[in-house]
Amino acid sequence: MQTPPVVPVPSRRHVLGYGAALGLGTLISGCAAPSTQGAASTDTAAANTAALKVFGNLDTLEFAPVLLAGATREAGRIEIAQGGILSLFDKQGDLPNLKASGRSHVATNSETQGLRYSIDNPDLRIIFTISEGVYRIIARRSAGIASLADLRGKRIGTMPKTSSAYYLHCMLKSAGVNDNEVRVEPFVSGTARPLAMMKDALLSGQIDAVTIWEPEMQRCADALGADAISFFDAAAYREQFSLYSTRGNLADPVLRPKIVSLVRSLMIASEQIRRDPRDAAKLVAKAARLDLPSVERAWPHNTYPGTLLSSLLDTMVEEDVWVAKETGRAPRTHAQLAPLIDASVLHQVLQS
Repeated sequence: MQTPPVVPVPSRRHVLGYGAALGLGTLISGCAAPSTQGAASTDTAAANTAALKVFGNLDTLEFAPVLLAGATREAGRIEIAQGGILSLFDKQGDLPNLKASGRSHVATNSETQGLRYSIDNPDLRIIFTISEGVYRIIARRSAGIASLADLRGKRIGTMPKTSSAYYLHCMLKSAGVNDNEVRVEPFVSGTARPLAMMKDALLSGQIDAVTIWEPEMQRCADALGADAISFFDAAAYREQFSLYSTRGNLADPVLRPKIVSLVRSLMIASEQIRRDPRDAAKLVAKAARLDLPSVERAWPHNTYPGTLLSSLLDTMVEEDVWVAKETGRAPRTHAQLAPLIDASVLHQVLQS
């Protein structure tokens, strides 16, 4: 089995900025009780002290900076809940595990979902890169797989319409294998066939290979042991897991300072993770109800740049060709996709 990649932190020429000093505290995630007073001044005071609602997929390594920020600088000031970017518009995500508890103020997802949902929700804005995921394919050697080209005709488990499905497309293409030359087996959290079943499906021979985000891939590799073979290529595709908000929220005089504070804390949390990931790994394991050793072994497959990566727009333009085909529309241009990225919050943090 190949050695997992140790991905370097992007150099300054690839980013817009980095974080600064660090602090550590106690994890408190709760929303301040709303005021029942009728006076406008009281309502304003309540709005100013209410927690910022931050929704994301708690089952992933990508969410680590948010958890660490919630345990340190943002303790008591943010409310973390399971959900995706459709919660910004008070809509239920199409992935059953991303349940929404009302409307969020900021939310997280990969750029893949941003491309999908921004058509119907053009006010969506990407404001920060929380994590980059270096995906991999884990396959069974005993299924006759020794190279990427050997995936032709095989059964591959993944979650359709996601960044992992796009990664599979990119990797197959690099080996000269068409998407229709493999059989994709869908696994979707919150359904009768959740991601946790991938490992058992591999071991029983129901599928020949899998690709999904961490730490599920690590669990699959651990289960297969010597029978596992791993394929990865950070140059083919790197998931950019982002923090999203809306144009309206960013213009709101009460919400914007809270969003700026969160982004500042995420920059600081990302720097701490790069220096020593142990505290963040423990928070991820607890939130995702996973064993810590698996989380720690999977950790090298994610990086935490603590900025807004300048490569995002190019990635989105290239990827939208695939998303557009899946949704039956024309792909968008640089000029059409550029407004989805709003660097003003990050610039405000860097200038303060």
